[in-house]
Amino acid sequence: MNTHIPLLSKLPVWLTPLKFPAFRALWSTWLVANICMWTNDVAAAWMMTSLTTSATLIALVQTASNLPVLLLGVPCGALADILNRKRFLVFTQLWVAVNAVLLFISSTFNLLDPGLLLVLTFVNGVGLAMRWPVYASIVPEIIPRDSLHLALGMNSIAMNTSRILGPLIAGLIIASFGTEYVFALNMILSLGATWIVVKWKNQSYVSTLPGERFFGAMRLGAQYIRQSKPMRSILLRSFLFYTQSSCLLALLPVIAKDHFEGNANTFTLLLSSLGFGAILAGSQLQHLRVRWKPQQLANYGIIILSLSSVGVVLVPGIWYALPLMVISGMSWFCVANTLGTSSQLSLPNWIRARGMSFYQMSLMGGSAIGAFLWGKITSSSNVTASVCISAIFGLIALAAIRKHRIDGYAGEDLSPVCPIERPHPARDIDPDEGPVMISMEYHVNKGHSEEFKKLMAKTRRSRLKQGALSWSLFEDAEHAGKFLEYFVFETWADYLRRFDRFTADDLAMQEERHRFHIDSSPPKATRRIASAIKS
Repeated sequence: MNTHIPLLSKLPVWLTPLKFPAFRALWSTWLVANICMWTNDVAAAWMMTSLTTSATLIALVQTASNLPVLLLGVPCGALADILNRKRFLVFTQLWVAVNAVLLFISSTFNLLDPGLLLVLTFVNGVGLAMRWPVYASIVPEIIPRDSLHLALGMNSIAMNTSRILGPLIAGLIIASFGTEYVFALNMILSLGATWIVVKWKNQSYVSTLPGERFFGAMRLGAQYIRQSKPMRSILLRSFLFYTQSSCLLALLPVIAKDHFEGNANTFTLLLSSLGFGAILAGSQLQHLRVRWKPQQLANYGIIILSLSSVGVVLVPGIWYALPLMVISGMSWFCVANTLGTSSQLSLPNWIRARGMSFYQMSLMGGSAIGAFLWGKITSSSNVTASVCISAIFGLIALAAIRKHRIDGYAGEDLSPVCPIERPHPARDIDPDEGPVMISMEYHVNKGHSEEFKKLMAKTRRSRLKQGALSWSLFEDAEHAGKFLEYFVFETWADYLRRFDRFTADDLAMQEERHRFHIDSSPPKATRRIASAIKS
């Protein structure tokens, strides 16, 4: 039941997701977790400037934080889909807390060197790799579809509020007590966020079927993405955007310390301005979405970000750079929110964590590769050249991928339905038995054969998305217009899962196939299971 707190009943539109109690609890966790992330990254980046003068090593702090997502995104997404999501989220919070303890001890006893700092930053990134897919998969379960973009906007606001609070808190603690106490605070906040998740009461769907196999779940995640044109376009755009946008963020310590000849306060001020711009754009998100389509928001955002980031390194002083940092934050938010919302709406619930892990991989992979690339360019030339080259790269990439639209999800209805009758086998079949082959026989008017084949090309993608290992269509050589479709699942349990994965879009496609079928009886379905032969 979605009960409301009276004080929340008159919230502005952009804050309405907070009326949902479950979302409030998880959003609070997300805010605290991201404050921990930013305080950790800021402390690590600033500590690295005291351990080395290498711009490459300083930029590698962000690479070490993001690289685990590129390496572990798919396994973490598979675990989030096949395990209890609440328990998995608790585990990820504990992981981050333990890593904060190790950072605190290492820094307190002066054990940190550039190598160890990068290792512990990488381990912290492993926690982020585990946490993000499970959190992303939970939010659409507790928020109505028409409010999802606002909820994701609130998540981005939490991220960018933490981008302000995190650096401010980290900067104050570093200046007053020392970097090691930032890691101590992270430990306390992570444990507090863990407690919020433990107290959260969730109701998740429990299948009567045995859980998916780990490697099979990863295979299916990759297979679904391969067959989903909207997701492929989103992932490509996301990778290129974050490769470009990582430049300003990864080199911000260098911009603050060397370019503007500042200190920790200069770095905090620049980073906070970026976060403030993102929050400002988030508060106007509903108005922006009314005025511009998602494709336009993403395109305009990249153009403005490219121009404003160049301005930051070309203006004569820090006070000229701060308004440009605000504009950069606003444009970054518009692109990031549009890509995130589009990816969520392109995925059904049963595979959402795996799909979002691929999105996270494209995001963090682009950030990690970009941070390394722009750091190397800065080491070879200077930070101004690096930022200008990244802006040119962003504009060229935008022109190159203009045909890869991100609003392809708009016509899809991924609501779960199950209009097809479940099979009644002649004997008890073990869930692990297989492979299972299903065949469908169609009789089509000869004049409509080509149209039917085009429809079956879409059907192939649908079957493979549901988990089929292979699919083929055969045309009878002796009877014109007679077609046999067959598709194979690895096990009987995998075949039965397709009934839970059948969507309204699949139903519409099925009805379209049946309209081509000219017999009075429905297309004949036959299910066959592999028979073991003893030699």
